[in-house]
Amino acid sequence: MSSKTVQFKGYALTDPSKWNDLKVIEFKPKMFEVDDVEIAITHCGVCGSDVHTLTQGWGKSKLPLVVGHEIVGTVTRVGDKVTEFKVGDRAGVGAQRGSCLDSPSQNAEYPDGVVAQGGYSTAIRAQERFVFPIPDEIESRDAASMLCAGLTVYSPLKTHGAGPGKKVGIMGIGGLGHYAVLWAKAMGAEVYAFTHDDSKVEDIKKMGADHVVNTGKKNFHKDLARTLDILLSTRDVFGDKTPMSDYLSMLYVHGRFVTVGLPDTDDPLPSIHAFDVVVSGCMLGGSKIGSKKECLEMLELARAKGIRPWIQELPMRDVGKALQDLKSNKVRYRYVLTQDIA
Repeated sequence: MSSKTVQFKGYALTDPSKWNDLKVIEFKPKMFEVDDVEIAITHCGVCGSDVHTLTQGWGKSKLPLVVGHEIVGTVTRVGDKVTEFKVGDRAGVGAQRGSCLDSPSQNAEYPDGVVAQGGYSTAIRAQERFVFPIPDEIESRDAASMLCAGLTVYSPLKTHGAGPGKKVGIMGIGGLGHYAVLWAKAMGAEVYAFTHDDSKVEDIKKMGADHVVNTGKKNFHKDLARTLDILLSTRDVFGDKTPMSDYLSMLYVHGRFVTVGLPDTDDPLPSIHAFDVVVSGCMLGGSKIGSKKECLEMLELARAKGIRPWIQELPMRDVGKALQDLKSNKVRYRYVLTQDIA
């Protein structure tokens, strides 16, 4: 079933030397299949992953390239085997839109040779299992960034037991980090926010953090030794001066350090010594996106408790400004682009 024909256009990278000067292009979508949902995009969040991809920080991209993976819009077409959606529904897509379900490899090219394009565009096609229904109580502009930034931190918080009686630390209070504060507090945990930016302190308190720690101060970690059950890092820039041993010293026995931020390929995690993990028996790990089950739980948590992200809206044509502000750490706390392509 389908409504009117959708045109596929988007703001694309065409010249890597002009990484945030995106041009509107037409592109070919993937072949529509029986388990696909087609969505006319109304909103798309701007993620740090977009910057890393456009600047080639994660490797060379195939051009032209449309990025964006925090997508909400209106369903315009559903395949014959789709059961969860109908034309006219509001729906969203996050950082994954399909899978062959046979291979662990990842690819940006479909079997039909079409290169996948993202949400700074008019429309997207995705497998039903990677499409999320948006609750009526959550506005599209608020839901968009939940589907990557929100889910990316909700999943490890849920997996590692954030809740009443737990002390959760959040490193880096940006797009992902501010969601981590909101979710951890809503889950009932005692929340410690770690930031080097004094200008964010009052905001972070309003988000619900119980403690805000300035990491720019000497010995910021000393009074928190063996305190945290979970320390979630959302940082996507580390550098060799990040004091990992200081952060790990704050973990309680068998505490968990989990990173969800992904820096450029030339910015590895800072080195640690065996003493940093053996003494407390702490665990180090990572997490990527989240499952559909977790996403639906997260959206229900937001609906039930009235949780809304701190966002700034811009028309999609201002994507260059949004990307530059994000790279310069000027966003408070997530940009969401609204559709403006005719």
